[in-house]
Parts: sequence; structure tokens; C-alpha cells
Amino acid sequence: MKGVMIQGTASDVGKSLIVTAMCRILANEGIKVTPFKSQNMSNNSYVTVDGKEIGRAQGIQAEAARLEPTVWMNPILLKPRSNQNAEVVYLGKAIETYSGREYREQFYEKGIEVIKKSLDHLEEHFEVAVIEGAGSPVEINLKDREIVNMMVAELADVPVVLVADIDRGGVFASIVGTLDLLEPKERKRVVGLIINKFRGDITLFEDGIEWLEKRTGIPVLGVLPFMENHMIDGEDSLSLRSQFLTKKKGTLDIAVIHLPYISNYSDLEPFLYEEDVSLRWVNHASDFGQPDAIIIPGTKSTISDLKNLRDKQLDILILQHAKTGGHVVGICGGYQILGEELIDVDGSDTGKLASTVSGLGCIPAITTFYKEKETNRVIGKYHKDTRLPNNQKLEGYEIHLGKTVFSNKGCSFLILDNGEEEGYFANDGQIIGTYLHHLFHNDEWRSHWLNMIRKRKGIPVQEPTYIKDFKDKRFDFLASQMKNHLKWDLLKDIINQWSTR
Repeated sequence: MKGVMIQGTASDVGKSLIVTAMCRILANEGIKVTPFKSQNMSNNSYVTVDGKEIGRAQGIQAEAARLEPTVWMNPILLKPRSNQNAEVVYLGKAIETYSGREYREQFYEKGIEVIKKSLDHLEEHFEVAVIEGAGSPVEINLKDREIVNMMVAELADVPVVLVADIDRGGVFASIVGTLDLLEPKERKRVVGLIINKFRGDITLFEDGIEWLEKRTGIPVLGVLPFMENHMIDGEDSLSLRSQFLTKKKGTLDIAVIHLPYISNYSDLEPFLYEEDVSLRWVNHASDFGQPDAIIIPGTKSTISDLKNLRDKQLDILILQHAKTGGHVVGICGGYQILGEELIDVDGSDTGKLASTVSGLGCIPAITTFYKEKETNRVIGKYHKDTRLPNNQKLEGYEIHLGKTVFSNKGCSFLILDNGEEEGYFANDGQIIGTYLHHLFHNDEWRSHWLNMIRKRKGIPVQEPTYIKDFKDKRFDFLASQMKNHLKWDLLKDIINQWSTR
């Protein structure tokens, strides 16, 4: 296969962003390029057009490459359900929940098989693959059965570029240490180094580049700047947390309940584009304050996160906020938490049969969990009883185990294109529950919801902020920035020479 693999000295060094940029650079040069990551671990997922689930990072990288994402770009997705267990999504469908040991012992051969199959499929349809690794390639205790770093580079037979994060410190030790721990045949694959997240005057690092190249014998292919507020969807909540912290504080205070097993936090990212909106995480009662609105996001373990919320007495503050007219939105697991009761007959949410717990009771509904997961892209319009303009379309996707049914008469939020009623809408939108991920990516809806809060707060309403086109411009901006700081022609020569050696 013709391509390159981006590996890192650690997690969160910027591999996903670099792969995204490279996909757009190559696509802009007219090359048929595809992203690939054999195994992703994230609760932030992406639903493909055929209703399959892959890691969100690969979905975004495909968009950067101007492609429709497919399961072949990320055949294995691990979605943590606890500190010990993760759900395995195999070619887009959930198949089993394993402990770490069970996964290593029972899934390895099946994993290798589907990785080979995926690489063969991509090689048949694309000219170049930009492959992303995970964590570090020298986790010694896991290395004998890893299926995401050097094993994949060997299966694809591509060169490796090693990325290190200078912002966290220890960049020289992390590079030299990683190379030292690689086996000789693995080290031969490492053809370049990238220093990421550099701040300040690059001339102050020139002697560092010289030292690294002399010490390792490997060229430094670029020193990339620290890019704040790049607005490219993050793979995990760490990336979104940093954007929350760096965003300018706004007049509207939106509190997001930070659930331990939060999922699909990309639902929140459109608010980062709203100048007068301040987003903040709420972990404890002491963080709660007096928000203008609360969002309870999705979760991979609804009942567990509901218990955590109660243990911190956040339930009391959420209910008080709702009773005094404050706006509350629950998305997916957050919607389930806002209901009256949650019933886990098969143990598909808790792992324990016949578990039943009370919800917060803001929404008159009962959720029952089943084994089969719903994963669909959906289009709908407002339910007529919301008195919102029903000629406006909303797009998003569903990823959930439970089915929620009203216990008393309530107003649905949406009518989907298949005729089904979806979600809950009360008090002119003061309380909303929905399974629709990416609800707030619909610009007209997000504007309407924020204007309801602005009116309640007594501040002027605003025209919608349209972000769909802006996102594509961000891909081009990211690609331009990365290309300007990379030895791009040298990197392309390395890729071409490797494939013809």
C-alpha cells in the first residue's frame, strides 16, 4: 500500500489533527487519499450514511479528504463502558463487551483479519492512505498483541512518522526513548520526526532540530505551531475541554454536566462559534453556579452516570433550575436521565439483569434498554404541537440502546421522515429531550434556542451564526498552516520512494 503512518510518543500529541490536515493537503493536490485507523478507543463516534458507527476522528478525516466515511476507515471501535470494560464495535456494529484481558486474549486474531481486509479494500479504491496510530508504539506490556501501531505499519508496509508534543515538555527524551524501545526492524520504518504544538520563535529551536537529527539520524520533517481554537471536532473530551477553557467568556452561561462516561461531546462544539456564549463543564455541585441553561449530554453508561450525578447532588440543582424556569436539554443518555424511570431488563446498560432506577422526573417518560443498538442518520421537522415552523428540516444521527416512551401525554419534539415521533418538548422549549445527536449543529435551531434564552435574560436576540461552510474553510486553513511548517515535498518523496523500493 502507498501511504504513511502517523504515530506518536504518547496520547494527545496531535496525531488526529495532523492526519486530518494531510488528508486535506493531498485531496487539494488531486490525490485520492483515505484516512485509516485500525482500532480507535473513543465514545465520540460518527454514524456513516449506511447507519454504521466509526470513530469520530476518522469521520472528520474523511470529510477533510472530501469523502463519505465508511467502516473500512476504522474497522474496530472500542467504546469504554467502565474502567474495566469496553463495547467492541466491529465494522460499524456493536458485537460484544470485553474486559481488557478478554479483548487481548479472544479478539486478537479476528482483529488482525479485519485490519488486513480493510487495508486491501482501501488499497483497491485509493491512491494513498494516511494511517493514524494510537497512544505510543512502545507500550511494552501490550506490545506483543497490539493491533494499532507497528503491527499495522507492517501489515500495510508503510513508513512511519513519529510525532512528539513539545508543549507538554520532555520532547527530546520522549523521542529518543521511543526510538530506543523500538525493535530494530520497527525503527527502520521511522523515516521522519514532527515536533507539534510549538509556541514562540522557531529560531530558538533550530539547535534542537540539529541535535535530534544528529542523535537519531532521522530528519525533522516539521515543527508545527500550537493551534488554539482550530475548531476541528475532537476525538476525546480533552480536546473539547481545552477549547472550552480558551474560548472567550460570553454573556450567556451554558453549563454542561460532565458525566464520567460522556459520549458524542461533539454535540457541543457549535457553541464555540457563538460570540456571546460561555460553555463550561460542571463536575461538582460547587461548579454549578447560576447558569442560563443546562445541557446533559450523551453517555455510554446512563444508569452509572445518573448515580454519579446523584452522588454529587447535582440532581437537586438541576431540578431546582428547571422548576424556576431555567432551560434544560438532555441529549440521548441525558434525555433518558431526565425521564421518570430507567429499566435495564437485559443488563445491556449496567451489565446487571433487571435493574430499575428512578430518573430525575423532568420528563414523563420511561426508558427501557434493549440489546440491539439504534444507529441511524435521521432527518426530521418540528412536531406541530411545538408551534415551531414545521417547514424547517433538522438533521442528525441516533446512537442509543434504550427506547423511551411517554408515561403521560407529552408533546414530541420532532417528526422524523419515517413518520415516527421523537423526543420531548415542554413549556415552549424550556425542557427538551431528544435522541438526536448534532441537534445544535443545525444553525437555525441553535439560533432559535439561544434567542429563547436571550429573551428570558433580557438581552438582544441575534441573527443565526452559520457554521457549515466555516468548517470546510477551517480544513483548508489547517492544511495551509500545516503545509507551511512541514517539509512537504520531502515527505511526499519519502512516501513515493518507500512504495517503490
